[in-house]
Amino acid sequence: MIGRIEGTLVEKNFPQVIVSCNGVGYEIDVPMSTFYPLPRAGEKVTLLTHLVVREDAHLLYGFISAGERAAFRQLLKISGVGPKVALSVLSGLSVDDLAEAVTSGDSARLQKVPGIGKKTAERLVLELRDKLPKTIGVARAADASAAGSDVVNALLALGYNEREAAAAVKQVPAELQLPDAIRHALKHLAKP
Repeated sequence: MIGRIEGTLVEKNFPQVIVSCNGVGYEIDVPMSTFYPLPRAGEKVTLLTHLVVREDAHLLYGFISAGERAAFRQLLKISGVGPKVALSVLSGLSVDDLAEAVTSGDSARLQKVPGIGKKTAERLVLELRDKLPKTIGVARAADASAAGSDVVNALLALGYNEREAAAAVKQVPAELQLPDAIRHALKHLAKP
């Protein structure tokens, strides 16, 4: 298994790049989130990789971060999702956005990605729950602010699930202090 490639970036033609390593040029397919931060051709680059072996080809996929590669691997485990669809998902959504869509059960957001229909989006939400990289925190997915993450943590401690907590935090006005924000979120959760 090829887990990492370090070498000189020879060519960039989305979705494929060529990285030269010790005289061998590796063709690597990458998502947009990896493609854009890459350096110019001729400069050094390091990519984390995933090798897919098929009957007719050996295909190498590259990622700039471990979170992207982990999300790609989780996507491949889902029935009906192959490498091209997984790359499309990671090109259309960042790993954090994917985690937020899955956590909140937002299959409509996933359907905006080319190649993802209604059934596939619903399957992604169902099967990716609790399986995305551990570097993605629920608090980050729910709200980037520190107060938002404190509210999420408080709701989780009170026994609410991640989806309920994330939905409640979105209803909390940003200017509220922590105790008031928690009360506001609890009122939202208490509504029928």
